[in-house]
Amino acid sequence: MPLTDMPEFAGTILAEFSSRGTTRVDTPVIQPAAPFLDMAGEDLRRRIFLTENERGESLCLRPEFTIPVCLRHIETATGTPKRYAYLGEVFRQRREGAQEFYQAGIEDLGDSATAEADARAIADSVAILTRLLPAKSLVVTLGDQAVFEAVVKALGLPGGWQKRLIQAFGNPVQIEQLLRKLAAPTPVPGLAPEVAELLASGDQAALIAHIDATMQETGYLTNASRTPAEIARRLKEKLELSQTRLDGAALLLLREFLSLELPLGEASAALAGFADAAGLKLGPALTRFDERVAALSSTGVDLGRITYRAAFGRPLDYYTGLVFEVAVQGQAAVLAGGGRFDRLLTLLGAESHIPAVGFSLWLDRIETERSSS
Repeated sequence: MPLTDMPEFAGTILAEFSSRGTTRVDTPVIQPAAPFLDMAGEDLRRRIFLTENERGESLCLRPEFTIPVCLRHIETATGTPKRYAYLGEVFRQRREGAQEFYQAGIEDLGDSATAEADARAIADSVAILTRLLPAKSLVVTLGDQAVFEAVVKALGLPGGWQKRLIQAFGNPVQIEQLLRKLAAPTPVPGLAPEVAELLASGDQAALIAHIDATMQETGYLTNASRTPAEIARRLKEKLELSQTRLDGAALLLLREFLSLELPLGEASAALAGFADAAGLKLGPALTRFDERVAALSSTGVDLGRITYRAAFGRPLDYYTGLVFEVAVQGQAAVLAGGGRFDRLLTLLGAESHIPAVGFSLWLDRIETERSSS
């Protein structure tokens, strides 16, 4: 992989970061692979360059900065709030062909004023891109995973289905597949007749005994990562999920929500109207949404250039609320993207809850836009 040259405007980006009170950090190019494999999402997992050390531990070339910056924050026991900035290479297998390219961004950790921090992330990314691309008209697409989760939970689906839908947020193909399954349940495939009969009977002890005997006979037990009881519990969960059917009215409501797309300035009223008409209590999620809109308005960002799409998400599993992307109007290439990831630092080992939001700039795409001006 030939090293990509540092873009000539990198100094401008660093000056913008410095003027915003950030602390620049760097992280090793070689990273432990487990956090990315566990928390980054299927899309990124498929693009990671994996290797291992002499002890057989899985490592990878740094595919993004958010997880390494959070790990560094935890390891150095730095207090919050803290704003980190970074600029360096990331390594991914990409459809565009480039495998090594530069990324820059800000991670805002520990600010409890979440609406203001969210607004700041969007405003900063737009302001920096405006300075780099003064002749371009920028547009922002905004989504909110917390609002989607509130809708799914208010519909009263089993926990397993809620988890499936939430994990698929932002992936329209996967969401559509799940909605079709909810409309027309299908049996669990590949079940042996004896197992299917025991599941149908509800005799959990007999099912565990049957699985145990089968594992003993096949010699699988000694290599199994799950016990017979765990396998039985998982099979029961699969059966319950396969038999769940969302009634037509609820399914229409979910599809209606996912179809919402409108200027951000109109989104609060539209969401409140949807919740009232549907009889759904979305409470805190809508309150936080409204607070963010108000905070954005106070930053001076033109709300007319921001579109709210209820189905919009980003392909990283650690997002928990706000998600957004910035592009040049009429162009598909994403120049900046980010969102809120309030659970990530705890999952990575932080001893206390640390709210977090951030964004990344894609320097190779920005350079392409600059050269086309």
